[in-house]
Amino acid sequence: MVQSVNLKALTTLASVVRRPYLAAPHVFVPTISGKWFKGSRDSKFICMVLVRIIFHPNTALSNTDVSYEALRDHCGIKAVIFDKDNTLTAPYENSLHPRAKFGLQSALDAFGTDNVAILSNSAGTNDDPDFEDGREIEKSLGIAVIRHVEKKPGGIDEVMKHFPKVEDASQLCMVGDRLLTDVVFGNLHGMLTVHTLPLCTGKENKNDNTIANFIRTLENKMMYGDWWGGRKVRSYTLQHKVWRGENECPLVMASNQTKRDPSQVEIDKNE
Repeated sequence: MVQSVNLKALTTLASVVRRPYLAAPHVFVPTISGKWFKGSRDSKFICMVLVRIIFHPNTALSNTDVSYEALRDHCGIKAVIFDKDNTLTAPYENSLHPRAKFGLQSALDAFGTDNVAILSNSAGTNDDPDFEDGREIEKSLGIAVIRHVEKKPGGIDEVMKHFPKVEDASQLCMVGDRLLTDVVFGNLHGMLTVHTLPLCTGKENKNDNTIANFIRTLENKMMYGDWWGGRKVRSYTLQHKVWRGENECPLVMASNQTKRDPSQVEIDKNE
């Protein structure tokens, strides 16, 4: 699949320049399954910076998971939206990546199949003729792919129509690896936003869109780099309607606090 130009992202860029905190996520985890994996130089750079930002400087690097139960029980979240490429699957692949298996299942266990869906800037858009990839992904992953004309950070109307039990966008959680599309989309509409590093690096990432890969690296370094601009933006994360922050309601937990899927443990051993 060839991805067309994201006009919505380009037109929204001016808003982000004026209000850069729109790109600041509420929560960061390395992947949706919490695995700090061996990655590229850029991934290692971000991981090291994030340890200094999120944890005590002397804290060892650890695996972290999102608590979907806490999202449901304490944050007013009724549904979870996942990006696809480099969040659930390898770029432009239609099968679930092994590293995403545990995280997706955790979300499904907490919210149910009807309240978990994919909003992708590839599958389900006009770049997906006759919804061929969308249908294949739905069959493979067992969750819906939301059809939408306007790419993220657009598409809110189609999202709200897909979740009839969701009365307000603040009841949604957006999870993805892109700050300028996934996180900005969620923050523009008052969602709770979760940012991850790209799921794939190196040879696994060979099919990724070259421009998207370059911009992702740049936006991550701008947001998480140890410079005055990054520190200022991170200090002004938008307040969520219900969630009042990690201190009052922890959403990120060490992986050893959660039951690990045996297949995930085996993957971890082999990496």
